[in-house]
Amino acid sequence: MDKPLENAALLLIDIQNDYFPGGRFELDGTDAAATQARAALDFFRERDVPVIHVRHESPQPGAPFFLPGTPGAQIHSRVEPRPGEAVVLKHFPNSFRETDLQERLRALGVKHLVVTGMMTLMCVDATVRAAADQGYTVTVLPDACAARALEFNGQKVSAPDVHAAFLAALGMGYARLVPTAEFLAQAGR
Repeated sequence: MDKPLENAALLLIDIQNDYFPGGRFELDGTDAAATQARAALDFFRERDVPVIHVRHESPQPGAPFFLPGTPGAQIHSRVEPRPGEAVVLKHFPNSFRETDLQERLRALGVKHLVVTGMMTLMCVDATVRAAADQGYTVTVLPDACAARALEFNGQKVSAPDVHAAFLAALGMGYARLVPTAEFLAQAGR
């Protein structure tokens, strides 16, 4: 990609308190992912490239986390939005579903999304696939994303293996996968 920031926006998906240690749905590697997401956020801010934060709330009765009005549903302080930065509120894994994300991106002339966020296996995956299906080029910064362990049919799958499997699938046809430092170095040229 010759000009990684041309017609680009940084999308920070669900980097919220409930995913961090002490939260209601802790993920593996959130601190490391938040550090990388913050590096990307600072880089985009310094260059006045659009930044869009996505925040999930779970209004369904009995939802285990991201409850409206709770501290856990707030965006983590490491990547807290500045005044004037867009915040998209969503209720589904796909950040485009029943939100104004598409309209915001069109208004900004965005054609390339650079994605960070949580969870790799759910909201990052759903959003990246939807973005690619809608014609955006997508770059995922894998080290700026976090996942959690899963279990299927009695088989335990570690968080790093879940993270790797979902990223590998996205990399097959939906997104370019580039570590944060490498992407920032390319974009800073």
